[in-house]
Amino acid sequence: MKKYRNRIADKILLDKLEAKGAVLIEGTKWCGKTTTASQIAKSILYMQDPAKKTHNLKMAELDPALLLKGDTPRLIDEWQLAPQLWDAVRFEVDKRDQFNQFILTGSSVPTADMTTAHSGTGRISRMTMRPMTLYESGDSNGSVSLGELFSEQKAISTKSALDLRRIAYLICRGGWPKALDQSDKIALRQAYDYYDAVVESDISIADGVKKNPQRVKLLMHSLSRFTASDAKVTNIRADMVPNDIDTLDEDTIYSYINALKRIFVVEDLPAWSPNLRSRTAIRKSDKRHFVDPSIAVASLGLGPDDLLNDLNTTGLLFESMCIRDLRVFAEALDGTLYHYRDKTGLECDAVVHLRNGSYALIEAKLGGSEIEDAARKLLLLQSKIDTNRMKAPSFLMVLTVTEYGYRREDGVYVVPVGCIKY
Repeated sequence: MKKYRNRIADKILLDKLEAKGAVLIEGTKWCGKTTTASQIAKSILYMQDPAKKTHNLKMAELDPALLLKGDTPRLIDEWQLAPQLWDAVRFEVDKRDQFNQFILTGSSVPTADMTTAHSGTGRISRMTMRPMTLYESGDSNGSVSLGELFSEQKAISTKSALDLRRIAYLICRGGWPKALDQSDKIALRQAYDYYDAVVESDISIADGVKKNPQRVKLLMHSLSRFTASDAKVTNIRADMVPNDIDTLDEDTIYSYINALKRIFVVEDLPAWSPNLRSRTAIRKSDKRHFVDPSIAVASLGLGPDDLLNDLNTTGLLFESMCIRDLRVFAEALDGTLYHYRDKTGLECDAVVHLRNGSYALIEAKLGGSEIEDAARKLLLLQSKIDTNRMKAPSFLMVLTVTEYGYRREDGVYVVPVGCIKY
């Protein structure tokens, strides 16, 4: 049996179960939701078990309470196959009046109409799982902690074992648990298999509407080309039209993108709106990202050598990998991740904003002269923030593929991505 690798979600799940009767773990397929939940579950109901699926679905209609019987916490895997279980769990939590009762996992939003269902507020807590960060997969040594830097801004001196060639491989491999401890050939195959499953079936399951696989491929290819940008649907349509033989309108593209979001394949990054000293207009558009950069790689048909020969594409996918990891770290620190862009073109790739109002400004760059430019932009953004109306940033950081990590004289941290953790 393969040894379980600890996940950042482990502690988040335990903390949430201590304070609520049920926890819903959502996230893309293959990211490890069921495996993580099963580490603490005392009984499990697999809704997709072929031998029992028909029986379970019928029982969910007739008497869902029977499916909830078992030692607690009880894991109900892929609960969305029977959406009526949501209200059943909520009611059972009310009746028992105890915490730590149920864990629900789901890799898609229910296709059935749940507008009449109870929201679950006060009974069911939510959390999102994503593919593994470099720290969870053991590729980052974790010598620099975001949490510690929020508490104390101190000098650092650290070294990463990851060079550009290794980073290119890790972008292509992705954070899929099944890809770990495998040969390079098998590890790199996982993202392609995931991509094929999305194109051929999963996107249609998302909303119950059959999708044209060729059109799905074109859309994902276009989204991959616009990774880490705030490209509008009009831009995506213009990119797709030359290769789409059928009528293609913006509503169709929206429906396809929403289906990808329902199965947690696409996870755009929202814009941050700080209080500024000037009247600079802040852009509100989300940045486009897949939940893992390897999905974009698979959609574009690339491999590690291709990335080494196209550093512009590598830089965008590196940023997307950093966003994947920073999302997980932000959630572990009780925070949220954003990006910043204003009308002058000033940008910040990532803003880790904690619930207590503390925040950090982070840029993701491969290295070289990009580091100096990134540090300059971070300092400029810091100078624009009205510290009479909000806190000053806790720290500024450039995440890189460099070997060494240090704090510059201007206070900006230069940190190899192979050294970062939450």
